[in-house]
Amino acid sequence: MTGVPALGALTPRHRAAVLLLWLAAMALAAWQITRTSFTADLSAFLPATANAEQQVLIDQIRSGVPARTLFIGIEGADAQARGAASRQLAATLRSSGRFDQVSNGENDAWAGVGRWMVERRYLLSPAVTPERFTAEGLREGIGETLSLLGTPAGTALKPLLELDPTGEVQRIAESMIPVKSPRTDDGVWVSREAGGTPPRAVMLAIIRGDGADLDGQQAAIDTVRQSFSRVQTPGLTLLVSGAPVFSVDSRAQIKGEVEWLALTGTLVISALLLAAFASPVALAVAMLPVATGILAGIVTVSLLFGNVHGVTLGFGSTLIGEAVDYAIYYLIQARGQGGTGWQHWLHGSWPTIRLGLLTSLCGFAALLFSGFPGLQQLGVFSLAGLVGAVLTTRFVLPVLMPDGARGQGLRRPLGRAARSAIAVLPRTRWLWLALGLASVVLVVQRDGLWNAELSSLSPVSREALALDASLRADITSSSDGGAFVVVQGRDAETALQRAEAAALRLEGLVNTQAIAGFDSITRFLPSLQTQQRRQAALPEAPALQAALAEATANGPLRAARLAPFVEAVAQARSLPLATPDLARASALAPLLDALTLQHPDGHWTVLLPVQGVGDAVDIALVRAALQGLPQTQALDIGGELGRMYSRYLGEARGQAALGGLGVLLLMALALRNGRRVLAVSQPLLLAVLLCLGGLAFFRVPMGILHLVGLLLVVAVGSNYALFFDMLQHGASTADDDTLASLLLANLTTVIGFGLIAASDIRALSAIGSVVAPGALLALVLAAAFASPARMLAKPL
Repeated sequence: MTGVPALGALTPRHRAAVLLLWLAAMALAAWQITRTSFTADLSAFLPATANAEQQVLIDQIRSGVPARTLFIGIEGADAQARGAASRQLAATLRSSGRFDQVSNGENDAWAGVGRWMVERRYLLSPAVTPERFTAEGLREGIGETLSLLGTPAGTALKPLLELDPTGEVQRIAESMIPVKSPRTDDGVWVSREAGGTPPRAVMLAIIRGDGADLDGQQAAIDTVRQSFSRVQTPGLTLLVSGAPVFSVDSRAQIKGEVEWLALTGTLVISALLLAAFASPVALAVAMLPVATGILAGIVTVSLLFGNVHGVTLGFGSTLIGEAVDYAIYYLIQARGQGGTGWQHWLHGSWPTIRLGLLTSLCGFAALLFSGFPGLQQLGVFSLAGLVGAVLTTRFVLPVLMPDGARGQGLRRPLGRAARSAIAVLPRTRWLWLALGLASVVLVVQRDGLWNAELSSLSPVSREALALDASLRADITSSSDGGAFVVVQGRDAETALQRAEAAALRLEGLVNTQAIAGFDSITRFLPSLQTQQRRQAALPEAPALQAALAEATANGPLRAARLAPFVEAVAQARSLPLATPDLARASALAPLLDALTLQHPDGHWTVLLPVQGVGDAVDIALVRAALQGLPQTQALDIGGELGRMYSRYLGEARGQAALGGLGVLLLMALALRNGRRVLAVSQPLLLAVLLCLGGLAFFRVPMGILHLVGLLLVVAVGSNYALFFDMLQHGASTADDDTLASLLLANLTTVIGFGLIAASDIRALSAIGSVVAPGALLALVLAAAFASPARMLAKPL
């Protein structure tokens, strides 16, 4: 690059200044990293923006009750031993203070809620109206209660007869019975008989705290396992599943994978470079751009996002294969004498490397517009990392090794192999064009090429998902995600009133058996308006005594015996109305947390989970029933996530196309020659088509991360295409060293991405499985469509 005084004479002062600046930057980066939070929260790969109802769903997945719920199973031994272990484990977990709720079928677990229900029965029961306390209404209510005394429910009703002769407690209790409750044996929940799974005792535990607190979830899971280890019965096996287990295990898996990728990638690529350079010093210098790029990526992501995701770090290991390319180009191509090799590289190769960097940045920039924070982190990491690696190559490496790497090693054999390939590959152009056309046909004819499943981003194994589905089916009778109604209001009272209106509509669907049932916090915490109306319906003691005397005349239950009932109604008339704050300070707190959300701006959201008839909810029917209710929506959990992912997948395809177009425009501006632009673009387009064809041929469903991989093929491949263009139209010669640097750079890239293709983390494997073959194809195709006569005829 003419007229660049930065490296003038490489004086000692200049060398010292460059190295000090670089070391200071590295020290600052290392300091920032010590303050950086690293996370493995899978919600980073959920959409960042959504409408209000979808945001409720995302918030629930991130930190709501679903993110804090454990499904626990106990297998082995006999039914009696499993039941005893279930009771012992549940008691230990309840006393640990780490859980908001532990349910295993024991009635004692709901004792606090039962007290709330009994104390406030006249403000909770939907049957409380003025007509209920007339002589006729009392006679009907007492008659219904007496008729139940001879049934199995009579055992529970008899102690409450004098306090609650109209059966309000019974009526409220019926609303608490789950539509799809687990099977019970010996007082504890057990697995269902269908399904072929071993018999087991099952329970559900909701972890106290924020669902995004992985350390808290890890401690709660450890508490479960440690508590079970103290169960004395031999032969029992503990099963634990649920979102907290997935999150904690994923964090450990991601950490292990990142360490494995970084160590393996460094060792393999270092061995290759050592063989190529035949110099440990050159190897150490070659790794400096890599280290700088990784540090720059981590620091930039940390400053912009507040944390760094584990998948981002795993992806960062690919910079070992990508960023080292720049060092390879310099160390091999800077081949001068007496300290002038860096000038040869600066004038001959640096403009091409700079343009290749810009095209790579243009491709990666498309990730910044993704709707997924996790992908945005990958984009920022890549942009900052590549810039850091290139700047280190441009300014630091000439100071350390002005003449590049002098050792020959494998450079000559690599150069000769590349020269032989360049002479032969152009004869295969028609084969590549035919394969490209076949790929187009495969892609067009392939049904279901794009995978619209959000689970494609999850690192959770199929075995873990199967266990989770099995335990969920034992407790809920279905592993289906279900549906719920979202009701919003500017404050708690408005939201509760709207939830009551929605519940009334849903009751109509229950009566017609369109849905099996639903849950609502308003059964335990009605709106103040409803409580006031019910409280106003309660008669004064004299009026109630008179109506009671008439209602019980000539009946089996005398009015004098029901004095506790009259006293209870009198107390209910002056009972303070229940508010969310009062409920939160009671045993009702877990239910309130599960079924409501209070937002920082004061708005409230009430959730009404809906149970379908069979395995699914007719969401269209529910939406039709709720039509006209303000700020009330019905969401199908699985369907809504699928629709969100599909929408973002469509947007990502558009963004990828724009990224590719940006690369093309950038090369057009730099080359200013239509034929050269076409020659550079042709191998990139074919490489992308062949990758798509391979995915279609092997029937690999494509997701957003495969799309990211295709972007990287363009970003990485553009460097090779531009180098071949330089060798054909520039002053540089296609000598063995230059060709060796291209082949070596490609090998390191293929190795780097090949390693992540073997990762157990699907988010990384999807990217690597596209970029590793794509990068190799990009180099081969760039050589196949180059003119060997123009390159190889130049003097060496």
